Parts: sequence; C-alpha cells; structure tokens
Amino acid sequence: MSEETAELSPTGWVSDQTEKILQTGTTDGIEVLGSPIVLLTLRGAKSGKLRYTPVMKVEHGGSYAVVASKGGAPEHPVWYYNIKAHPEFPLQDGSETKTYVAREVSGDERAQWWERAVEAYPSYAEYQEKTDREIPVFVLDPK
Repeated sequence: MSEETAELSPTGWVSDQTEKILQTGTTDGIEVLGSPIVLLTLRGAKSGKLRYTPVMKVEHGGSYAVVASKGGAPEHPVWYYNIKAHPEFPLQDGSETKTYVAREVSGDERAQWWERAVEAYPSYAEYQEKTDREIPVFVLDPK
C-alpha cells in the first residue's frame, strides 16, 4: 500500500483539509464544524483505489467510532461500502498512523458508541432525525 498514492476527495473543502493534513503531517488543529477529525485511508469497494477520508474523531479506550451519517441523507456515504469491502486500513490521529480493523456494531454496543459520537459531534443526533435509516456505526480496533 505504501507505493500507491491515495486520491483526494472530489469535494473541495474535504480535499483542502486533506491537503493541509498531508502538508503538516498531522490532523491536530484540523476541524470540521468545530470538531476534531482523524484521517482514514480507505480502498474503494469498486475501483480498488486508495482514497483519503477525513471523519469526525470519536475515540474511547484506544478504539475509534466512524459514523456513516452523510449529514442525515437517505443513503449511506460511498465510503461506508469501502469499509465493508476492505475493513482493515490506516487511521491517522495527530501525527500517529496505525492500522485498524473496522466492524459494524449494533444493539447495546452501537448505543454506547452512538452516545460517544453525539457527545463528540452533537449534530449526529439531528442527522438521525432527518433520515429513516439507522445511521451505521463502525468501531475500529487496533490491529
């Protein structure tokens, strides 16, 4: 994977943030709507290409949650399918990058992580109200 180059998002503000992380070597000080982020490097489910994906930072006990909210849209974000297809990937928090393995959670475990996610980024609660789908939550554990 180290010899491949990951692609930036086609969305302007997302690629701007990612470029800033790549230039400075850290996610520290990079925020979305006032909340800190981490940077995922995901492999495309269909294309097989690597893609940088900044997401809200939701961390607890060395594991992270990734919330597939897409702002409360009726469909999952594209990167949801990338994680389902390729659940092992690097996550950068600050200047440290480690490999994590993602699993979609449900029931009590999802409820606990959802609470942490809403605490980290309160708009998630509004996003859930805007959509009929249950917003998926992945837990990323260190490999």
